[in-house]
Amino acid sequence: MGNLARKLQQEHRHEQHKQMVQAPKKVKKKNPWLSPGEKILGLAFTGIVCFGAVHIVSNQAAIYEVNKEIQDTKVSIQEQNKVNGDLEMQVSELSTYERIWEKAKELGLKLNENNVKVVQD
Repeated sequence: MGNLARKLQQEHRHEQHKQMVQAPKKVKKKNPWLSPGEKILGLAFTGIVCFGAVHIVSNQAAIYEVNKEIQDTKVSIQEQNKVNGDLEMQVSELSTYERIWEKAKELGLKLNENNVKVVQD
């Protein structure tokens, strides 16, 4: 029985030794993929990129509006030039010598060649 007691005691110590060896297992900390500083920098960069994108889109929209106004102004200028051309044509038609002479006759005016004065520059 002495050997049996000794064997049990050795097994008991061996189990305790295994438990002691296994018990102090170190729990590994998971290293984060990014440090807090890198996360802050990433968020700041993302914010700047988003702000820049919104700014570019708003500028493009403003440029589009200005170009549209320019085109509208060009069209109105062309229409006004057409009207001006028509009015100039009417003025040239109405200011012909024959028409003026007819209007003068209607109003009772007579041509007196003795009363004509020549003006020189």
